[in-house]
Amino acid sequence: MNVLIELAIFIPLIVTFLLPALREKAATALSTTSFLIPMVLSLYSLLKLQSYNVSLFDFGPPIGEFYILVDPVSNAFGFTICLVSAMVAAYSLPYMRHRFVEMLHHKEIENSEKEFKKYWFLYNFYAVSMLLLVYSGNFLLLYIFLEISLLTSFLLIYLYGYGNRQWVGILYFVWTHIAGVLALLGFLILAFESQTLAIKDLRAVSFVAWLLIFLGMIVKLPGLGAHMWLPWAHAEAPTPVSALLSPIMVGLAGYILFRVYMIDSSFVLDFKNLILAYGIATSIYAGLSVLKQTDYKRLLAYSTVSQMGYMLIALCLGAAGLAGLIVQYMSHAFGKSILFMTAGAIIATFNLRDIKKMGGMHEHIPTIANAALIGFMTLSGILTIGMFGEFLILAGVAKVYGFDLSVVLAVVVVFIISGFYSFYTMKVIYYGRPAKYEKPKFSRLLDAPLYVIAFFSVIFIFPPLATALINGLDFALGGELVKIIKEVLGGVRP
Repeated sequence: MNVLIELAIFIPLIVTFLLPALREKAATALSTTSFLIPMVLSLYSLLKLQSYNVSLFDFGPPIGEFYILVDPVSNAFGFTICLVSAMVAAYSLPYMRHRFVEMLHHKEIENSEKEFKKYWFLYNFYAVSMLLLVYSGNFLLLYIFLEISLLTSFLLIYLYGYGNRQWVGILYFVWTHIAGVLALLGFLILAFESQTLAIKDLRAVSFVAWLLIFLGMIVKLPGLGAHMWLPWAHAEAPTPVSALLSPIMVGLAGYILFRVYMIDSSFVLDFKNLILAYGIATSIYAGLSVLKQTDYKRLLAYSTVSQMGYMLIALCLGAAGLAGLIVQYMSHAFGKSILFMTAGAIIATFNLRDIKKMGGMHEHIPTIANAALIGFMTLSGILTIGMFGEFLILAGVAKVYGFDLSVVLAVVVVFIISGFYSFYTMKVIYYGRPAKYEKPKFSRLLDAPLYVIAFFSVIFIFPPLATALINGLDFALGGELVKIIKEVLGGVRP
């Protein structure tokens, strides 16, 4: 079974180079299937608590060994990436048909069949680069896949985005490569200090290397102040790209910070109060900014900035917080991919983005509205995996800060704001007096994939998936997580 898992994560990479030879329906089916296979096997590996390394090449110092890193953390991230990538691939067929019709009408492209071939190559390469990133056991290999994901997503925005897509694409390219260069400098310092970039062989991370990697990931998340690029890029990207860019790609900064923390936590421990305050400020500012947006996709982009603040908060909260960071990644990926696809369904069906022109959409597109409700419930931590993420963050607060009322209240306010803007948005778009639109007919591929993601968002709060996830994270964190959970729950009993 181990051999199957190792081979499975390379299936989408092989398929990437086959897709341009296929017609659009066949390409859609093959792309979707190529991610479903590693999705199933990564989930199996998570359930079995598998943890092992597979050597690829050894370059010697200062690069070290390239290897596949399989553990509960990479499997949790890998499963999430595969699930969302597969569902967005299926969703892409009707959505990009709509987009290419628009572009043909405006004479921005000449042949939709040719553009589909380019789209599928770039889409699959983009998605598989993120999958291979989380299974990379060397920071240089990880960086290579990070760069591939940045370049392919830039091209997808530049070629198929909305508005002034070339300007937005370049804005995205510049900011994300600032993040990449800062991280690379940190990795290079780490390489020459430790004579390796193999994660399993690293024992310490110097202050300067940590600082550069941290600043790079602050830009990539992004945090407050470095967030200006994200609303433009996520709002103007073609919606299938937004559905990967926002929930999957930006959150990988949290994965990189987690891996560095597990090698040497000194930087975070020394500055945890400052990082925590910054994370809280990021979440509150961006969460309140959501309420000012009138463009549905731009609204969701600010929500992403707010949710990324959760990751910075979680990073400061010990083992429970680190587990919360991983669960928060999954929760945000599930919820936000659903929500971006609901926005895209409205664009493809009604050519609408302005939420002021919506209202009562539940009457016209009930399946899309109900999926959006589950998406917002996931972000708000209500009866979905998001509930686990918020619990683990609060458990981390209790463990690290005890009954410090200011910290507890600040984190609770962050959670309340997310719930408030979620259900405010639901009310504005989907409920109230219906706008005067006719009930449309649309492809089932615009709503069915959303419910597949929603299913996993809910099922992860029940055994055996919930148990496997907690046990896997406990194993990855050296057996500390379950002890903290028991301690916190024991402390709140009457």
